[in-house]
Amino acid sequence: MHPAVAVGLVFGGCCSNVVFLELLVRQFPGCGNIVTFSQFLFIAVEGFIFEANFGRKRPAIPIRYYFIMVAMFFTVSVVNNYALNLNIAMPLHMIFRSGSLIASMALGIIILKKRYSLSKYMSIALVSLGIFTCTFMSAKQVASDSSLKEEDGLQVFLWWLLGIAALTFALLMSARMGIFQEMLYKQFGKHSKEALFYNHALPLPGFLLLAPNIYHHAVLFSQSELFQVPVIGLTLPIMWFYLLMNVITQYVCIRGVFILTTECTSLTVTLVVTLRKFVSLIFSILYFRNPFTAWHWLGTTFVFVGTLMYTEVWNSLGPFLARWRKRPKEE
Repeated sequence: MHPAVAVGLVFGGCCSNVVFLELLVRQFPGCGNIVTFSQFLFIAVEGFIFEANFGRKRPAIPIRYYFIMVAMFFTVSVVNNYALNLNIAMPLHMIFRSGSLIASMALGIIILKKRYSLSKYMSIALVSLGIFTCTFMSAKQVASDSSLKEEDGLQVFLWWLLGIAALTFALLMSARMGIFQEMLYKQFGKHSKEALFYNHALPLPGFLLLAPNIYHHAVLFSQSELFQVPVIGLTLPIMWFYLLMNVITQYVCIRGVFILTTECTSLTVTLVVTLRKFVSLIFSILYFRNPFTAWHWLGTTFVFVGTLMYTEVWNSLGPFLARWRKRPKEE
């Protein structure tokens, strides 16, 4: 498949996925569990049919390693979605998750004994400063909400702090999972589609612990206003339509990233994913009118410039720009 198609899938799938997630969360802030379960179930069923061949294909990586990976992946997914219940706005959620470079570098130094260049440390410092700026300004907004009583305002702020702690934990756990995957791929080779299937299929029994919450929101979804799907004319509760579209776009997003990793360099993948996050953030702010001050914009700029510095995209663009300047001018 042409890389341009994969880029289109990433931007189209991931950006629209964020839109449908925000539509769900704005109506029912506690619906993170049913969203996570639906995404896992859809990808697991697709993988069982097309990757595992209805269970007849043996995994290339021993199943015991997948159980370890799954424990981390399940925890990260649930905690990230649950953080939206804790007064975390969607823009801050996206910015905070963009700080994965910090966690990856920190754990890489501690666990893998890696060493990095000065430019890498500078880029991480920039990302850290950006996240701190956005988080601090969001904290001031939560603490100064004039529509709340003092006692209620304190309670909301404490829940917000818990949300920040949850995002921090998920960030570190995700980085640890990435290191574990890197070590597995070095030992057994890359099997991304297989890992995608087992990471979504094995955790499904864990959702039994969240069954009451999932059922409760399924009932709430069924009671939402009816919506007629364009073209096919099917009528269903609008929240179920949002959930269906969220699941489909999540699958398109993941497939696009997978195709991109097979067609392009890791630098290109990182750049595309970073730009996709930036587009999603801008859309969330403009379309949903999420509160975003000049300080938030400054922090966001720090995060994305730091990320581009870390991927050394400037070094890759340098030769291209030099060739462009030297091209023969038209008479």
